[in-house]
Formats: sequence, C-alpha cells, structure tokens
Amino acid sequence: MILHLSDLHFGTEKSACMAAIRLFCLEHKIEAVVVSGDLTQRARYTQFYDCKQFLDSLNLPYLVVPGNHDIPLYHLWNRVFSPFARYQLFFGGMENTLETEHFYVIGVNSIRRRYHTRGHISLSQIQEIDLKLQQAPTHKIKLIAAHQPFYTPPDHSHGVKDCPILGQMALEVWSKSGLNGLLHGHLHHTAVYDLNELYQLNASHAVLEIHAGTATSYRLHGGLPNSFNVIHSNCAIAHYSFDNALADFVLNEKNAD
Repeated sequence: MILHLSDLHFGTEKSACMAAIRLFCLEHKIEAVVVSGDLTQRARYTQFYDCKQFLDSLNLPYLVVPGNHDIPLYHLWNRVFSPFARYQLFFGGMENTLETEHFYVIGVNSIRRRYHTRGHISLSQIQEIDLKLQQAPTHKIKLIAAHQPFYTPPDHSHGVKDCPILGQMALEVWSKSGLNGLLHGHLHHTAVYDLNELYQLNASHAVLEIHAGTATSYRLHGGLPNSFNVIHSNCAIAHYSFDNALADFVLNEKNAD
C-alpha cells in the first residue's frame, strides 16, 4: 500500500504528528510514501532540510512533488529566476517516477510562478506523462501525484480557481492510457471523487481524484484534523485522522472507501 501525505508545511510542523507517522510506517507494510506538495511553509533552506530529514527517517522509498508554498514568496528575484532551486537542491527532479510491487506513480509539477496558487499543466507535460502511462506495467495501479486538485465540488469557495489550467484536457488524454487515480493536496481536506463520471471521460474504469489533508502542520482549515490517506493494492482508499488524545492517527471508518 501507498502512504499518501500532503501539505507538510515544514516550519509549522507538529512533532506529535511526525512521531505518529513514523510509528505508522513501522507497524504497516507500506510500499512507498507519496507527498503531494507543500513540503515547506516558506521555501526556506532550513524547512527543506527538516522535511528531507523527516522523510528519510521513514526508511521507505518516497516520491515528492512541489506545492505553491515550495517556491519563494518574498524573495522576488529567486521567485522569478530560480523558483525551484532550493527544492531541487534537496529533492532533485520535480517529475520523478516511482514503481513498487503494486503501484506505478508519476510526479507532475503543476506549480508556475504566474499561476502559483491555481497551477498549470502544459501540452508537453500532457504528452510526456501520457507516454509514461502507456509504458507502465499494465498490471500495476497507475497514479499521478500533483499538488493542485483537478476537481473541486460546486460548494468549494474557490471552485476552478484551485484547479490547474489544462487539467481537464490532461485527464481526457491520460484516462485513455490507463490512469487509475490522482493524488492531491492544497485544500487541506480529504475527499475521493470519480473523475470518469464527473467529467464523462469515457474511460473503461474509474479515475479517482484523491484529496489529502495536511499531515503534519498546525495550519488546519475549517477545524479539520491532521490526516493522511492510505491507498491499498486493490485501489481502496482509507483516511486516517490524528487523535490528539491518543497522539496517533486512527482510521476514519466513516470515510474509508
């Protein structure tokens, strides 16, 4: 199974959540960890360093993608000319691929300095990711990790403003090449949607939109707890929420899919 973390926001991290995630990884048969962006709060050197130390401490393969908080906000020169310099110093490429026994995961960088909140998917990215999907082993669950969601419900306050430009076009292509699901963060809440039905993609299978809350930050939205997702080898999704009294992440039975 895959442990799906998001919005770690190092610089605002909670040590109790970090300790509970380490314990969870020791007690469960996790194939890999995927982090869908916002590793840091302000893209500072020490925040990237602390995040990498934490992820390395899990002793598992992991794939990360940048979030809008992972490019400089106040250092305008760096934001314009080298927005991903610190990210790449610690984590290297922004669109890596991770293969495990049951999963094939592709990282997609949806962050642009001009569209840093909403995000953007380029035509070249659509083509490159589609080729990777076509080359992926047919028996493995094919997932994409990108920070911004490709769908928000009608009652969401920002609507499509939080969905990357050309996102739906990308879905129409990728779904035909066997994409099973997308892992996102950004909104700090958990949810699962079937994009094949919502966007009428005409794929022969479900294409799941999987949102994760913030796993470790005290920047909680709407009173929601810290949380993460687990994706099982049959593509079932389980949501875990942090219980402050237990100092542990517990399965949310109501939202387990």
